[in-house]
Amino acid sequence: MAACGQSGDTDAGGDPARPGGETTVFRADREAYSLPAANIPVAERDRFFVGNAFFKQPWVIAPASTAARDGLGPLYNTNTCQGCHIKDGRGHAPRGPEDDALSMLVRLSVPATEADAEMVGKFGAVPHPVYGGQLQDRGIPGVPAEGRVEVRYDTRTVTLADGTGVELREPRLRIAGPGYGEPGDDLMTSARVAPPMIGLGLLGLIPEADIRAAADPGDADGDGISGRANTVWDFAADRAALGRFGWKAGQPTVRQQAAAAFVGDIGLTSQRFPTANCTAAQTACAEAPNGGEPEVSAEIMDEVVFYSRHLAVPARRDMDDPRVREGRRLFMASGCGGCHTPRHTTGHDPDAPYLSGQTIYPYTDLLLHDMGEGLADHRPEFEAGGREWRTPPLWGVGLAKTVSPEAGFLHDGRARDLLEAVLWHGGEAAAARDEVKDMSENEREALMAFLRSL
Repeated sequence: MAACGQSGDTDAGGDPARPGGETTVFRADREAYSLPAANIPVAERDRFFVGNAFFKQPWVIAPASTAARDGLGPLYNTNTCQGCHIKDGRGHAPRGPEDDALSMLVRLSVPATEADAEMVGKFGAVPHPVYGGQLQDRGIPGVPAEGRVEVRYDTRTVTLADGTGVELREPRLRIAGPGYGEPGDDLMTSARVAPPMIGLGLLGLIPEADIRAAADPGDADGDGISGRANTVWDFAADRAALGRFGWKAGQPTVRQQAAAAFVGDIGLTSQRFPTANCTAAQTACAEAPNGGEPEVSAEIMDEVVFYSRHLAVPARRDMDDPRVREGRRLFMASGCGGCHTPRHTTGHDPDAPYLSGQTIYPYTDLLLHDMGEGLADHRPEFEAGGREWRTPPLWGVGLAKTVSPEAGFLHDGRARDLLEAVLWHGGEAAAARDEVKDMSENEREALMAFLRSL
């Protein structure tokens, strides 16, 4: 793959100790994900903190005296962005059926037909006719919630070559108490925990040509890795575009990702998505008062997007530790770097000068890969199949549990630590996973030390 040509650590003026280039911050505590890019001038930082306030503060039910922040729901999952992106970091899956899905959502759809081509082309899937495209487990007074997500786990033990046993858990979802009738046997679901917010603006500036050049859908080079780009719909440009954001690369820009989260997670309309997420069967939802048209003004959206684009990536740690250096060697030798591409250089955007021209180390190719049956959700999203997931960036992963102790790994949070996450890899990543399974205890610990250094 072309991505392997960018696997070095230090050329092109890059510094792997500063994975976000000049935007990198040096913080390794609970605030590590919540800081503005280091190179933003003081005069520009007010925008960041205004956006931060709208990201953190709860939205309220309309009508309210707090006119700038009313319009919550009528159906929703959380009342604040930070409710899912805990401390701007990862969400987590429920520990069992008794726990609410506080920072995990469930995408919904039904199988598409030929008549649904336009719907799929613009929204990625066909929403359920009654429950829509996402299960809303909360409703304002007078509006019944759509149901409650119950998660149970099947467990199994994987035995590594040295005899070490590792328990893996696989989630089983159930919609308890469906508020608008049984959804039917053709319902497709996909659980998603909130991903970390760091470095989004930098990822958005990796040149499209570089991402597409790394794709190898037919595995022409025979390395077993056949990443491919997702093509999604950009509503602002009114055209198809490269997908970059979300677990299946289903969104093209940070702005559209934010607008989709406002309407899907909090029930707030915006210029991008001006219609409340009520289906025809949800009459109380449609009749509920709103917080304005739209509820998220263009000015508020601008500040939230600025905040989201400029959240900084924390610096690497312990890079001189011999175990970390050995772990990086093992990471690359086992093939992990074939998808988790270490280095990229951002392009230039006059609206984001502090993010432009940075040599960064996100450890992702932003492409879709077949991750095997074990991780499959069997639900398509635009061109992503039911076994495909976008390579998640690894920068900052070593601080995930420092920021939020309950943070989970993989798309549905099933993995409780990084080794579990590796052992769930299949499909194109099966060979790399097997390399890890065959490692000695010392080699495996070195690999984990490297990941914790990111």
